[in-house]
Amino acid sequence: MNFPLDQARAISCHGGKMSFRMSRRRFMQTTSAAMMAGTLPSVGSRASAQSAGELTIRTGSGGAFGNAVIEVLVKPFQAETGIKVTPITDQTNPAQIELMVTTKTVTFDVAQIAQGSALAAAEKGHLEQIDYSIYKKDELDGIIDFAKHPFGVASNIYSIVMVYNTVKFPAGKPRPTTWAEFWDIKKFPGVRVLTDGQLGIQGPWEEALLADGVPRDKLYPMDIDRIFAGLDRIKPHVRKWWHNGAEIQQIMQEKAADILNSYDSRAVLSMEQGAPIEINRNQAKLISDYWVIPKGSPNARNAQKFIEFATRAERQATFARLFPIGATNRNAYRLIPDVVARRLASHPDYMASSIPIDMKWYAQIGSDGLSNSQRLAQRWNKWILS
Repeated sequence: MNFPLDQARAISCHGGKMSFRMSRRRFMQTTSAAMMAGTLPSVGSRASAQSAGELTIRTGSGGAFGNAVIEVLVKPFQAETGIKVTPITDQTNPAQIELMVTTKTVTFDVAQIAQGSALAAAEKGHLEQIDYSIYKKDELDGIIDFAKHPFGVASNIYSIVMVYNTVKFPAGKPRPTTWAEFWDIKKFPGVRVLTDGQLGIQGPWEEALLADGVPRDKLYPMDIDRIFAGLDRIKPHVRKWWHNGAEIQQIMQEKAADILNSYDSRAVLSMEQGAPIEINRNQAKLISDYWVIPKGSPNARNAQKFIEFATRAERQATFARLFPIGATNRNAYRLIPDVVARRLASHPDYMASSIPIDMKWYAQIGSDGLSNSQRLAQRWNKWILS
């Protein structure tokens, strides 16, 4: 998982302010202490658990994120069910799933992968269908509709947002609040930074169309020619096209841009580290990672149970307290402190003005054998050199 916040970033409180500055060792110390003290809600009794099979999962990332999966999901799930879980704190390449499934040598049962990868794997028939019949009605109803795919359930939601430097755009003064205003160089002069389009997905495509006046509900199918016409207009004013989360975080910390787009979690961390920035969540792009089960998993029944457990509101609320990433179960926000909740992409107040990325469109393959994502990447690589 190319997660936007892959450093140690658990949450702690200092004088009423939230801080994400926590080393991996400190994260583990805090989490373990919380578990011992009972501050992480208990979901089962180890004493009553008995052997009920096993399960191997890939968390999607290591570091603080992988540790949070183990502490908040793996250990409590084992305690409740008695199922022995072997966690692998690593990313999963979709090619791994394809190889395992086609050779009938499936070695892990659950993986957390990007939405686009999940959809592509589902199209190829490489994933088990999710058994939603085992979910309690209130939990299932609480999960956001676009998070419930026949072959996967969204594990989290993050976003790409507009961010502005508060020295250049101070409170009480005019600020750009839409992508059309971001593109308006005369009204809002300043140094621009935008994400690149090398990977085809998560490029500045939707931003360019919104800036050109396309309504949010008419973005898909996207007009690729219109996208690049819009990028032609902004290109002379963009100082840097960033490629990953670490890069954009450094730009924010070094105050190298007046207005930009960024992963919301990277921006939150930069604010906590003192960068003079603020987030504008209007027209934010929502992105999800998904829990999936490779086709032919030897422990598919236990895998279904784990995914149901991981998407419960109480589990997602506990996860959000330790790691700043949005819940997919709306009921979790009843349990998350407001000071934490307002740092998350899926907060109810932000959802109405946010735009879920249509990964189905990105995965669609045309008559030339290329997906829309591949077509965008090829076009970008030629355009950026022109």
